[in-house]
Amino acid sequence: MKLFRHLYVWVLLATVAGAVFGGFFPAQAMAMKPLGDGFVSLVKMLIGPIIFCTIVTGIGQVSDLRKVGRVGLKALLYFEVVTTLALVVGLVVVNWVQPGAGRHVTLSVADLTQAGAYAKPTSVVGFLLNVIPTTLPGALTSGDILQVLLVAVLFGIAVARLGPRAEPLLHLLDLVTKVLMGMVALLMKLAPLAAFGAIAYTMGSQGAGALLALGRLILCVYLTMFVFIAVVLGAIMRLNGLSLLKFLRYIREELFLVLGTSSSESALPGMMAKLENLGCSKSVVGLVLPSGYSFNLDGTCIYLTMAAIFLAQATDTPLTLWQQVGVLTLLLLTSKGAAAVTGGGFVTLSATLSSTPIPVASLSLLVGIDRFMSEARALTNLIGNGVATITVARWENELDLPRAKKVLAGEPPTSRP
Repeated sequence: MKLFRHLYVWVLLATVAGAVFGGFFPAQAMAMKPLGDGFVSLVKMLIGPIIFCTIVTGIGQVSDLRKVGRVGLKALLYFEVVTTLALVVGLVVVNWVQPGAGRHVTLSVADLTQAGAYAKPTSVVGFLLNVIPTTLPGALTSGDILQVLLVAVLFGIAVARLGPRAEPLLHLLDLVTKVLMGMVALLMKLAPLAAFGAIAYTMGSQGAGALLALGRLILCVYLTMFVFIAVVLGAIMRLNGLSLLKFLRYIREELFLVLGTSSSESALPGMMAKLENLGCSKSVVGLVLPSGYSFNLDGTCIYLTMAAIFLAQATDTPLTLWQQVGVLTLLLLTSKGAAAVTGGGFVTLSATLSSTPIPVASLSLLVGIDRFMSEARALTNLIGNGVATITVARWENELDLPRAKKVLAGEPPTSRP
């Protein structure tokens, strides 16, 4: 059957199989964790070099360097407006539904100890200093996208200033990019196995009990993200003259990959290739998409707002409207600081809660369901960054709109981006 030739079908089947296996054989399922972790690590191994080569070749081919700064400023403006909107949407919904009301949680000593592991706020200065790599090659191996972005932009600007003399180097980097994307294509064949291992471990370690205990919050977060994608991101795509539904169908393999691995980074190489094929210029894709992984986390912003207010409701911590606005403002800053940190949701929440009346120890209530939330966060982040890249490309007249419409319609494009 032609259906089974598609990667996303196998990833979906593996995800379902992993959930069933984890539910019935939890002990054995927990041993499957390395399958998911290993796959994500393999893909992350290639992300730094791919971003570096893509950005350098994109900037190196730009004759007007002012365009690079213009694209960056437009991207940051878009990021701040949309992530603020995501925070506001989360704040409105969590106050309307009140998923934590009536729980009357009393925190124990164990809760305080467990929450202490996450209480590591990231300062603005520390965040900015962390963007600077110790060495230039070290940026490609650190796993920090912002470090790669900084080095690649500086390198690309220096290459652009060399003019025609840099053409052999740009040609070499373009070939290296093609080789790296070929390696990604090979690794994608392992995606179903990774999805099976990741979901099996999640179900085996947490079980359905964690879902039932905080089901109201989980359902609330998932529905809010669905509405945000359909209404907000859908409206942005319509303003760009494109269909969000067709775009989601176009990137379905990346969406199922994220669903199975709970990591939006695993789909980054594929998203870069698909956005370029869609008609976005390489320079815009190289600048906007990777930076969006740190500054345009729509799903993370929705979750963080709802989680913070949920904890206030669950612990009977009264918050005035202005205090809630203060929480939103803090999250707008702290959500950027812990973007690349493992367990970043807890780090960001602890950094925020430590400056509010909400007890930091209440984070222990969310430990069991964080993995289930991560799928929704990662999916929303991925879609949001794809829409952001298309939008900035359209603003810069760097989007081949006729080609994009043909690609999304499933028709063979007549031009190359």
